[in-house]
Amino acid sequence: MDFKNALQFLVKLKKNNNKEWFDKNKKEYDELRKEIILFVTGMIKNLRSFDEGIAGLEAKQCMFRINRDMRFSKDKSPYKTNFGLTFNRGGKSSPYAGYYLHIQPGECFIAGGSYAPTPEHLAAIRQEIDYNFDEFKKIISNKEFKKYFGELRGDKLVRPPKGYELDNPAIEFLKHKQFLMWHEFDEKKLSEKDFEKYCSNVFKAMKPMLDFVNRTIEA
Repeated sequence: MDFKNALQFLVKLKKNNNKEWFDKNKKEYDELRKEIILFVTGMIKNLRSFDEGIAGLEAKQCMFRINRDMRFSKDKSPYKTNFGLTFNRGGKSSPYAGYYLHIQPGECFIAGGSYAPTPEHLAAIRQEIDYNFDEFKKIISNKEFKKYFGELRGDKLVRPPKGYELDNPAIEFLKHKQFLMWHEFDEKKLSEKDFEKYCSNVFKAMKPMLDFVNRTIEA
């Protein structure tokens, strides 16, 4: 896919974020969406080569609507100015931690993990870290993990969560409310021939952490 056209469209959309402009340019958006579907289909195929949980996933389950939910926002711009693609077992509404690609002029990144776990799932993840901290440390110390993500990210508590003491060796990770991996990249990479492979390599580096988090759902 030629992402240059997608970036140019998003730049224009940001300057003209209104229904009248979008309706006039709907044909261009529809053509871009077809290209993105083909890209997503290819990415699903690549992901299946190392993540069996992606089997059966369809492109429409990975793509978010361009329309913004304005109900609780002061910003009443009707359209998003990015393309967000998520690859989760069971689709974008699944509770499983998954892979994410964000395409936006000046702000492109690859991310993954558990963004908003339920209280029950969060408690299960913390218990898994507490019980298997050596395994957890091995995952976040892996050279590929370090290369692409540096460290585990996400909002944290200031104090230890209920049931855990301050001297717990895993306490800084037990404070996490989110378990995220984040890799920013220059938008020029979108035009490189091996961009799909590049994405797959970054996604592959986060899979051990995803497996660790997701097994707490399956338990």
